[in-house]
Amino acid sequence: MKRFKRILLLLLLAALIYGVRYAWVSFPIMSGFTAKNMCSCVFVGKRQPASVAAEELSSFPLSLAGYKIDSINRSVTSTVFGIAKKKAIYREGLGCTLVNELSESDLQKQTGPNIAAAPAHMDSAQWPLGDKAATYVPAEIDYARLAKLCKEEVYKTNAKSQHEARALLVVYDGRLISENYAPGFNKDSRMLGWSMAKSITSAMVGLLVKQGRLDPKKPAPVPEWAGAKDKRHAISLENLLQQTSGLNFEENYNKSSSATKMLFNKADMGAYTTSLPLKETPGTSFYYSSGNSNILSRIIRQTVGDKNYHSFIYDSLFYKVGMYNTIMEPDAGGTMVGSSYVFATAQDWARFGLLYYNNGMVNGQQLFTTDWVKQTAKPSAADKLQQYGYQFWLNGFDKKIPSQRKFSAAPADMFYADGYAGQYVFIIPSKKLVIVRLGFKNFNENELLRKILQCVR
Repeated sequence: MKRFKRILLLLLLAALIYGVRYAWVSFPIMSGFTAKNMCSCVFVGKRQPASVAAEELSSFPLSLAGYKIDSINRSVTSTVFGIAKKKAIYREGLGCTLVNELSESDLQKQTGPNIAAAPAHMDSAQWPLGDKAATYVPAEIDYARLAKLCKEEVYKTNAKSQHEARALLVVYDGRLISENYAPGFNKDSRMLGWSMAKSITSAMVGLLVKQGRLDPKKPAPVPEWAGAKDKRHAISLENLLQQTSGLNFEENYNKSSSATKMLFNKADMGAYTTSLPLKETPGTSFYYSSGNSNILSRIIRQTVGDKNYHSFIYDSLFYKVGMYNTIMEPDAGGTMVGSSYVFATAQDWARFGLLYYNNGMVNGQQLFTTDWVKQTAKPSAADKLQQYGYQFWLNGFDKKIPSQRKFSAAPADMFYADGYAGQYVFIIPSKKLVIVRLGFKNFNENELLRKILQCVR
């Protein structure tokens, strides 16, 4: 009996230690995720808190986190069982940022960009210069079938009566021919693209390459790696773009990892990732890492300088493309979170896709070098399944069936921006298509692509 009691006591002690450790490392992630997403969805996305709680924050264990919204000061505070307090604050022009490693007063001193108002003609002009969908649909499109399909997709509900798709847009040969929204969303709704931000970060690198200020083939201009004896000095800008840096970064959102520490605990996400050691020789292995994307974002800021940083992002990319309803959010250190935090309307996401469909040409101006999009859609030798280019996904080969494309219904030339929970901008040059799907749940991408492609004669 004494032995049994000792064993039981040890088991209880072990369980207590595990519970304390789990709470110590996991609760701040839960409260950080809750505070940041509630803040952004309410103050940037203009959504109702109940909708955000029911959709973005309802899954276990996120549902353990509580939140308090301060509508006057535009902030959200979250805790788990009253501990692990995290706060996100909204600032005009910057969106929402978690208060990490800096004081809230320091963050409030940071200034954001002067967000330009959309031109007055946007409501009446045809897309992409304006917001109006095409009145003429090419004969190659089975429009009745496409319209029915897209409407059904956004009005379809799950067992909880939720509309899992929020927006579905189809652009054919540069014309917006189908635009549908779930109830509660419309053309003015800014929606989070999650990792589609990586593709926007790549575009900003592309602008600087066109200007001759960055070279993908050269060592990444990271001050911490400048020493020739530092093994990370061998990491090229292209390695970062292609996710072959070799850095010891763990992309795992189900536990405390490099990714969750970076997003929910660090003020300077790029600096945190640059501090990590190498795990593998640069260029030899593909490993998807949000850390690489935030290093790129930091490089962009250091290249253009703080004085021109915001104007570069907005004036040189967003406004050139017509993305007047897009907000890119920074970390506490003021660097845009290039891996994850871009809010944009579905039309703006489509405009971004059209930029790549048109090989970087917009309104008669070439924003990228003429081979940038081609290089973007080219996998690295280290990527055995040929699924990734310059921060864009490719229609490479399926992991389970290597002889088959990942999306068997789509052509091999398709490449796309991809974000958590079913955010996509599909670009299919051979079919003259750009497809935008936004929502809060994963879905059968291959089946949707098959149905849309069947509408193109």
